Amino acid sequence: MNRWLVFFLVTFGLVTLGKPAPARTPNSAPPQLKNLLTQIDIAASKGDIKGVMQFYSPVFTHTDGLNRQTMEQALSKFWQQYPKLRYSTRLQSWKSEGNSIIAETVTKITGLPSANENNLALNAIIRSRQRLTGNKITRQEVLSERTKITSGIKPPQVDVKLPQQVKVGQSYTFDAIVQEPLGEDFILGKAMEEPIQPSKYLNPSKVELELLKAGGLFKVGRAPSTPGNQWISAVILRGEGMTMITQRMRVVK
Repeated sequence: MNRWLVFFLVTFGLVTLGKPAPARTPNSAPPQLKNLLTQIDIAASKGDIKGVMQFYSPVFTHTDGLNRQTMEQALSKFWQQYPKLRYSTRLQSWKSEGNSIIAETVTKITGLPSANENNLALNAIIRSRQRLTGNKITRQEVLSERTKITSGIKPPQVDVKLPQQVKVGQSYTFDAIVQEPLGEDFILGKAMEEPIQPSKYLNPSKVELELLKAGGLFKVGRAPSTPGNQWISAVILRGEGMTMITQRMRVVK
């Protein structure tokens, strides 16, 4: 089973430049910004790669190490795996900074089950911060991210508990508990942690599931000694269904 580390680009172009100012509410955002958010959601929902990438600057950078070229490659590969997705982006706040605008957004991605794809379904929610100059995104940072992928006739209901942020070297617990009674069922699973880097977007890791003795996964981990971002995932296979939940964990000083 290939482990698709799910990500999203939250993209939009901009608008009028202004003087430095504190963060403002969505209601005060220029109409052009709101319209561009809608345009990007429409293009992404259609799988229009050119329509989306036109809003990226040639010098685009991402805190995960992506550039414009690798972002386009990763997005194209993602859409090949999940061809029917619906994007909905909500502006959280925005402010002027020099000749740029900094905007924070929350994006929901939904992919409904398809009988031709083993009832594969996807739900994700990503909060991110973008810097925009003119009508191009020049920099992007994912602040939080959580994705659930299910397949099969009856995917297990899984409750995951994981901190969104830990300090370097700090221990943390990661629990993924199956909600329904197990009865006589066997369950297979795996917990994984990986540093987020461009190669993982393009070549996701493979998963080798193990027989679980309890009704879920229970793991104690330790954060790396250097700041960064980690993908922490739980994969649970039970009967005729599979659930995978991936969450971003930030490691800070």
